[in-house]
Amino acid sequence: MARALVLTVIGKDRPGLVETLADLIAKHEGNWDESRMARLAGHFAGVVQIHLPESQAEGFIAALPTLADRGLSVSVVDSDWSLAHIDHHNSLRLELVGQDRPGIMREISGKLAALGVSMQDLRTVVESAPMSGDRLFRAEAELVPPTETDSEQIRTILERLADEMMIDITLKKGQ
Repeated sequence: MARALVLTVIGKDRPGLVETLADLIAKHEGNWDESRMARLAGHFAGVVQIHLPESQAEGFIAALPTLADRGLSVSVVDSDWSLAHIDHHNSLRLELVGQDRPGIMREISGKLAALGVSMQDLRTVVESAPMSGDRLFRAEAELVPPTETDSEQIRTILERLADEMMIDITLKKGQ
């Protein structure tokens, strides 16, 4: 029987952090399933989904604090392996760009949550605009609406919000 775990990891960025984690997973006969990792403000941070034999799980969990000696802080939660695979069939792809200001994600995520829309993947970045050098906020997200919510309803609400906030939002059928 396999046990699924979700790990959150963070450490001061340096070469070898992923190898350190992957090595510990392999030593406990684990399999690296899915991850999202990035360098942020000089730190390496990420989320990793793994599965390993039930007989190896407690030993693996007990070994996680030893990674601190190598600069990696890890927390772990059990996961339901039956829920580990995302159905992208009904997903929507959100692309957003606008002049950076506080509250953009709060406004967008609030409207989506009110509709029961789940964010499966979210990536954001602030960058300089090509001509002006102003700060631009960009976001890309995979959205999964509840079956009873029409994508046109989501589009209408997001377009109204985009007009109010003076940002560009594009919503497409996913994948």
